[in-house]
Amino acid sequence: MRNTYAKGLIVSCFLTFGFYTGSYMRVPVVPVFARELGATIVLVGLINSVFFLTAGFLSLPMGYAADRLGTKTVAASGILLAALTSFLLTFARNPYHIIPIYFLFGLAVSSYGPTMMGYVARVAPPTHVGRAYGWYTTSLHTGISIGPAIGGWIADHFGYHNLFLSSALTLCCFPTLLLLLPEGNSAQPEPPSSKDKLKAKSSPKTVFKHPGLWGCWLITIGLCFGLGTFITFVPLHARDASVPLSLIGVIFLTQGILNALLRIPFGIWSDKTRHRERLILIGVLAVALALVVLGYATSFAVFMIGALLLGSGLALAFTSIGALIAIISPPEHKSSALGGYNAGIYLGFMLASATMGSFIKAFGYPKAFSASGLLILLLACIFRNLTKKA
Repeated sequence: MRNTYAKGLIVSCFLTFGFYTGSYMRVPVVPVFARELGATIVLVGLINSVFFLTAGFLSLPMGYAADRLGTKTVAASGILLAALTSFLLTFARNPYHIIPIYFLFGLAVSSYGPTMMGYVARVAPPTHVGRAYGWYTTSLHTGISIGPAIGGWIADHFGYHNLFLSSALTLCCFPTLLLLLPEGNSAQPEPPSSKDKLKAKSSPKTVFKHPGLWGCWLITIGLCFGLGTFITFVPLHARDASVPLSLIGVIFLTQGILNALLRIPFGIWSDKTRHRERLILIGVLAVALALVVLGYATSFAVFMIGALLLGSGLALAFTSIGALIAIISPPEHKSSALGGYNAGIYLGFMLASATMGSFIKAFGYPKAFSASGLLILLLACIFRNLTKKA
């Protein structure tokens, strides 16, 4: 059991690091690429919202597909589809070409992400699920942070098309690792009884009536609204401030690395306190402050300060939210509760991409980013009230 767990987790982490590194090499560059093709800032936001909306709505169905078809089949499909989208970007000649490509990118991420998270849950023993997800999400966020830095450097020195080809080739290197992935069901020591199955069928009603879970989902939407604002519009904001593409990648790298590496110590901190809600609120305050700093940034140094605050705040808040959901949700309803959490992630990203472009166009970066921070603080107040009722 332990050998299966160790091997499965190691292979999963390498796969996930490779998938998100290759996929996110183009993330900070595509908004700039789209604008050079003639996209307005509103259209840039809508392009990203197509990705987030697709990934959000299809994550649950693709999770079911993985249960029926197997981890390796669905994960390989997601990796290869992501590679195809990078290759297709080389043929984009106007910004509207990017919209269907980003729809396919959303399908790719929704195929890979829930599939591998489900695999980690199955391969990890119940006593090791927390640390397994700690290592898994660290590899994920390391890929998300390193990918943009590599991509920004390639785009700056070799152009957009070479970046997109590099992204595609990187992704094509990893599907063979799936052959090393052992089957794992150690997290399920015995089959559920008929009574348990009947309970599981009622999971949506039970989960939707839990005020604490609603609080966690809402604050997740808010935090991802802030992160979505950063991902979609900081590249344009920094470019307008004459920050080179390679340094924009460094800004993303800083945020992503902190978001990844701080999750393990913050997870230990979370395990040692009975009041995870307080840690979540501290993280939320850091994220709100980061958005204000980023909105008023006019130099690389100030953008870096905002990235430091954002990465630290997100690491603390999300680690504590995940632990809180795991504790307050009934054992037979954990998947439904975490499904709502994942939906909140993509919904927050999508709302930021779809709406913030218009706000920035009307009010400018400082006011729009500050308003985003205020929205997160408002949702934090609602979160606090709902968790008190739980």
